[in-house]
Amino acid sequence: MTKSLVGTPDKPNKKSTPKLRDGVMKRGNTWSYVIRVKDPETGESKPKWVSGFETEDDAKAARDEVRVKARRGEYVDRNAITVGEYLDEWIEGHSVEIKPKTLKDYRDIITRYVKPHIGRQKLQAVRPATITKLYRDLMAGGGKNGRKLSARTIDYVHAVLRKAFRDAVEVDQVLSSNPVERAKRPRRDVQEPGTVWTTDQLKTFLQIMSAHRLSAFFHVAAYTGARRGELLNLRWSDVDLDDKQITITGSAAFIDGERIEGTTKSGRKRIVSLDDGTVKVLKAQRSRQAADKLAAGQEWKGTSDHVFTTGWGEPIHPDTVSSLTATMIRRYNEPSKGPKPKHPLPHARLHDLRHIHATTLLLAGVPVHVVAARLGHADPSITLRVYAHVIRAAEASAADVFAKAVSG
Repeated sequence: MTKSLVGTPDKPNKKSTPKLRDGVMKRGNTWSYVIRVKDPETGESKPKWVSGFETEDDAKAARDEVRVKARRGEYVDRNAITVGEYLDEWIEGHSVEIKPKTLKDYRDIITRYVKPHIGRQKLQAVRPATITKLYRDLMAGGGKNGRKLSARTIDYVHAVLRKAFRDAVEVDQVLSSNPVERAKRPRRDVQEPGTVWTTDQLKTFLQIMSAHRLSAFFHVAAYTGARRGELLNLRWSDVDLDDKQITITGSAAFIDGERIEGTTKSGRKRIVSLDDGTVKVLKAQRSRQAADKLAAGQEWKGTSDHVFTTGWGEPIHPDTVSSLTATMIRRYNEPSKGPKPKHPLPHARLHDLRHIHATTLLLAGVPVHVVAARLGHADPSITLRVYAHVIRAAEASAADVFAKAVSG
């Protein structure tokens, strides 16, 4: 008689019950582990189950890892939130403390470069290699119509992700570590500013602009090193021509067709001294503006005392002065009538006037901390980093300067 494989009447089979061995057990086709974690709010120790491991060894390895983190107070619960979902919540949570222009830039970076690639991936599944691959993919074809993305843009992507993932660790506590910190970015050649124009070329440009109604704006930009938005936000109440100084109190920008005024980039006010020539230029600007207001009469649209306005008193759009820079250089280099200049001006941006200002001061021996304060850098280390090449050039003559001082 053949023996039954399913038991005998006197010894029937009983369905085996899963056994918990040192916090690990099999549930169905997968393995799970349980640990006890202290609730930070109540201080009570509660069991936490984590499932879905293919083997017992996998479950034990994960158990051991989280036990260590739990003892250190670094344990985080499993969370199904995706990268895209977290970034949406993160950017909304920071909308009240990030400047409008910066907020728009962050949103554009997340929408264009992050979500299409890793937006659907679980946040807790992101590893340094994930971010490194994202940067490689962006470098290869992350731009418009599949064009290569510059390393500079990838640096911006990195900066936004580093901030967001840092908050995921330190604030929201959904990650135990920041994978962005250990990701590898593409190397790039650093283009150092301040080498576009010489002081003679700057003089030529300002001479070209002298007949234009916005000539004062470009003169003040070059002679103070102030940012575009800071000057377009400047009021006459911030100008003290007797003490020869202006107070930079904020900045203006256009976002989605709306003019937005806020604090400076560093969030601080600063006083910038003026030379006699710039004082004279600002006095002429005030007289010109008074004449414009008189000519406009009831059509004058000025509602505040902005220093730089249109002919009918409205604040100037930032794009106007930026595009005018390129237009005037092009007209000088390629005049519609007469011969071309013997020494055409190299292409330059409006922001390069700020770089020329800083470079000229540093090469003249003005201390770095003084230049930093004038430019509105939050810390002189920023000035040292941005203008390292200029400082190296000045250091080359330092030995001779000291020797002459001692021998003299």
